Formats: sequence, C-alpha cells, structure tokens
Amino acid sequence: MTALLEVRGLEVAYGHIEAVQGIAFEVHAGEIRTLVGANGAGKSTTLLALSGLVKPRAGSIRFEGEELTKLKAHQIVDRGLVQVAEGRAILTTLTVRENFELGAYRRKDRAAVASDLERVLALFPRLHERIDALAGNLSGGEQQMLAIGRALLARPRLLLLDEPSMGLAPIIVQDIFRTLRQINQDGLTILLVEQNVRQALKVASHGYVLENGRIVLADASERLLNDPKVVAAYLGG
Repeated sequence: MTALLEVRGLEVAYGHIEAVQGIAFEVHAGEIRTLVGANGAGKSTTLLALSGLVKPRAGSIRFEGEELTKLKAHQIVDRGLVQVAEGRAILTTLTVRENFELGAYRRKDRAAVASDLERVLALFPRLHERIDALAGNLSGGEQQMLAIGRALLARPRLLLLDEPSMGLAPIIVQDIFRTLRQINQDGLTILLVEQNVRQALKVASHGYVLENGRIVLADASERLLNDPKVVAAYLGG
C-alpha cells in the first residue's frame, strides 16, 4: 500500500541541539497513527517540520508522492496537511465564529464552508451554543474543540494533532478522543502526537515511540500497549 505521508531520514536541529535524528515513518490514508514519548523526545519538532514551520537539516517528507521540504507552510496547508498546534493557539480576542472563519480563509467555496461549519458544530455542540462568545472566555476543553474545528474547516486530508489532551480534565480528554475516532471513521487521516501514551495507543492503529529524537519502537498499537518496555516506561508498569 502506498503511504499518504512518507518520512525518511528526517533530521532537525536547533543550533547544536539535535532534536530529531534521522527518523522514518509513514501514515496511510484512513489511519490514525501516533508519535508518543516523553516531553522533549522530538515529537512536536517532527510535526513542525511536517508543517513547514521549521526546516529540516536533512531527510525527505513526501505527501501523496510530492516532496514538502522545499514548500512554505501555507503551501503545505494548501496540499491538505493541517496542524492543530500544541497549546491550541486560538485567537482569544476573536469570537468562536471568527476563529472558524480564519480556518477557512484560503477557501473560495463559501457554500461548502457553511456546510462544513454545520458539521463541525454538530461534532462540538457546546461551540454551537457559544458561537458568538469570545474564544478567550471558553474553557480549556472548549478551546481545544475550537482548535480542532478550525483545522477541519481548512478541509485537511491529513490532520496533525499536537498534544490535544494537554492540561485537560480526564472526562474532557475522553470527549476529545471520542471525537477524533468519529472524524477518522468519517474518512480523515490523523497523525497524533501525545504524552498520554495509553490514550494515544488506544485510539491509533500504529505507534512510534520516540526517545531523544530517535524512534526506538514501532509497531501496531495493541502490541505496543503490551510491550514490557512501553509498560515500564510510560504506562506505570
């Protein structure tokens, strides 16, 4: 099967610090795959490289066969790779509706945008109730829903999610991951970065464990959940 996203030999450095050291992985259409590991393992840096927000020192990033490393960030969004940033990065002085409009700002198909917004609000009914509220007045969970919904309005073909559970209460985390399953079942491919290893491996089909900028384990999620090294290091075994 041809990969939708194929990463080979990816290296990213910040000065003399080698944040990502020659990693390789792939994501197939219709999947959820996850990059897991401790804080500082290189997960978020990998997503920033995929999005064109940091430039790799070496390696290849191919999306549907096209090399992305020479493209600018907005060109990568146009190809269908859309990231939900760590910390949500919503615009707190704008309303929920205005944040959604920014997600669709590069689209010209206004009728389809309106239809997509209806679908997003069906996914997140709380945001329907608060559509004209300032985004800064939302709870942390609602802000995460807004960040995901805003990304969906860009019509991604691959959604990159960076730490969606960060700082949220466990019941809200369950809601967020339930929604991720739903949008994946509707056909959206997802690459998920998470420190919550158990939750990430439960929702994904395959996982890659990063340590110090390298992939040290790669397997089907079910096997990783039962791998003694993963259990000992991340699951409280």
